[in-house]
Amino acid sequence: MEIMKKISRISIFGGTGYTGVELIRLLLSHPYVEIYQITSRKDKGKRVDEVYPSFRGMLNNKFVSPEDADLENVDIVFFATPNGIAMNYADNLISNGKIVIDLAADFRIKDKGVWEKWYGMEHKSPNLIDKAVYGLPEINRDSIKKAKLIANPGCYPTAIQLALIPLLKKKLINPISIIADAKSGISGAGKNLELKLLMSEAEEDFRAYGIAGHRHLPEIEENLANICGDEVKLTFIPHLVPMIRGIHATIYVDCIENFNAEEIFESFYKEEPFVDIMPADMPPNTKSVRASNFCRISFHKEKASNRLIIFSVIDNLMKGAAGQAVQNMNIMMDWQESTGINLVPITP
Repeated sequence: MEIMKKISRISIFGGTGYTGVELIRLLLSHPYVEIYQITSRKDKGKRVDEVYPSFRGMLNNKFVSPEDADLENVDIVFFATPNGIAMNYADNLISNGKIVIDLAADFRIKDKGVWEKWYGMEHKSPNLIDKAVYGLPEINRDSIKKAKLIANPGCYPTAIQLALIPLLKKKLINPISIIADAKSGISGAGKNLELKLLMSEAEEDFRAYGIAGHRHLPEIEENLANICGDEVKLTFIPHLVPMIRGIHATIYVDCIENFNAEEIFESFYKEEPFVDIMPADMPPNTKSVRASNFCRISFHKEKASNRLIIFSVIDNLMKGAAGQAVQNMNIMMDWQESTGINLVPITP
């Protein structure tokens, strides 16, 4: 007989963005949590299922403003907010025994100066930067178990790092000649009213952006360097593609010696519930992970060269955001890691 687990009260800050809505969807079917409150300044006082009819009959909550949120009677607080919000609340919450999982970038980069340069603001909780655990379960599971503050990785960094870590840790590739060519669906930009994000503009279009430098670049380089113990340099170019969900990263690396990539990846991720290593020369597609927490990886070795091409796909709202956040919560609370997120990808 399964031992009854205490139900944890959840507060979601920022419940109207795509990531916040995905988080609500996942937590509604999670057996060990209760969604206690969801914040929104714009929609405060409205029923959540009035704004999002997909939750009709499943959720009775009304949106509350962040200022009116009850931070005493909760156990876990998710921040699905813009960058620069969670750092204003985290110190007080953690001091009062709460668990904080930030889906934005406030605690992803350990170098405060680098963070402030890329995010254009002063960090308000520098004392917590070193205490935050980078929430990539495949690498930091033991630290996540003991953490009180999780920095949930970005979507591009999740797909790219999972594709590189096994090779960098074994020092099988050149760490300073990596090229990451990555594509994201429109939901990755959030609910921004930019002209280029309107479907009539994005449909039948394909464009690169952030070519002078994307905020996820220092996150990727710093964390990979910490993992492998060497300086890591990437040429990273993101692209916007006319689909709603999904990230596809094609990564080019120079091999230092000959090795069997399939054996390396399968051995490294053999115990991981959400990383699927596919056969060589069978590149994964984004629909194969849609609405799931999986990362699928494959590769192709160029003939007569030392170049290996790695393909990595995730759903940016799931393994790239809300799904990984719930995975981190499960680890922190000592629940089965796949609880609430062991979902079959949807087709079509």
